Amino acid sequence: MKPFITLDQVKKRKVDARSRFYSASHDEIDEGLTADVYFVRTQEILEAKGYGDVAVTAEIFASREGVLAGVEEACYLLRQRDLEIWHIPEGERIAAGEVVMRLRGLYRSFGILETALLGILASSSGWATAARECKEAAQGKPVYCFGARHLHPAVASVMDRAAVIGGADGCSSILGALLLGASPVGTVPHAAFLIVGDTVEMARAYHELMPPETPRIILVDTFKDEAEEALRVAEALKSDLQGIRLDTPGERGGVTPGLVREVRARLNQAGYPGVKIMVSGGLDPERISALAAAGADSFGVGSYIARAPAIDMTMDLKEIQGRPIAKRGRIPGIAENPRLVKSSRA
Repeated sequence: MKPFITLDQVKKRKVDARSRFYSASHDEIDEGLTADVYFVRTQEILEAKGYGDVAVTAEIFASREGVLAGVEEACYLLRQRDLEIWHIPEGERIAAGEVVMRLRGLYRSFGILETALLGILASSSGWATAARECKEAAQGKPVYCFGARHLHPAVASVMDRAAVIGGADGCSSILGALLLGASPVGTVPHAAFLIVGDTVEMARAYHELMPPETPRIILVDTFKDEAEEALRVAEALKSDLQGIRLDTPGERGGVTPGLVREVRARLNQAGYPGVKIMVSGGLDPERISALAAAGADSFGVGSYIARAPAIDMTMDLKEIQGRPIAKRGRIPGIAENPRLVKSSRA
């Protein structure tokens, strides 16, 4: 097992902020550089006083209900630490106060990783929970995570993966999709339409140049009335058009149920009932529910998922050398939870 960073190493460590991204590298996370420094102090004191070989049982519990995510990454963080690990499977609902993970082994083998471990579970579970809320509001219709632009790029793929664990049907970022063994979802932005100068001309170029397996879903809110543009695109691409996307900006009232109903009706009347309507732009569960009822077929959700509050996680030591123990206010000994399964990745 690679030794963790020491206080002396912390003091001597130099970082050139001008020649790197500010996010931690994988090696820096493993080494313990993302830890709160008091865990380094704790480790040094315990080692110096002969407590380095103390065996403990630690439990992690959630502050509120939600959907658990980040478990696979947490287990990877704890790899080769000679630990027994139990956890609730990713994607399952968890209750407030429920134990979601239990660790058993020497405290020195994982203590300094507590900061990173809790952060992984807290952030990922928050994102997964928001995605589940959106999926439930969509009444069975597809929901895609478009939240990468709302986060630091170092964690965008983590968010996308958590969103899919929570129930999203796909994600837009390339790395997020690759980590899931899937393909990223998306067409082209408004910038492409603005440069080309006409929605139909851009739609034809997209159809001509994109691979056959790429869905023909065209933005129709860049220049003219959305219903008018939807019909122009449908007439240009005929049966090759699979869908149109409405992303009307907030300055014009955003995408409303009334707009969705109008576009749907006009497409149907013109003989294009098979053209789907995708909606994006500032969506939340309440808006998704209303738009789904109005006839929207799928949803691209960004900030609601990306900005979701983390589900705070807390780690407590519950046994030391097999003896039940806890700090004041907590019950000594492990909290039985039949939902915990033993990890095979440790």
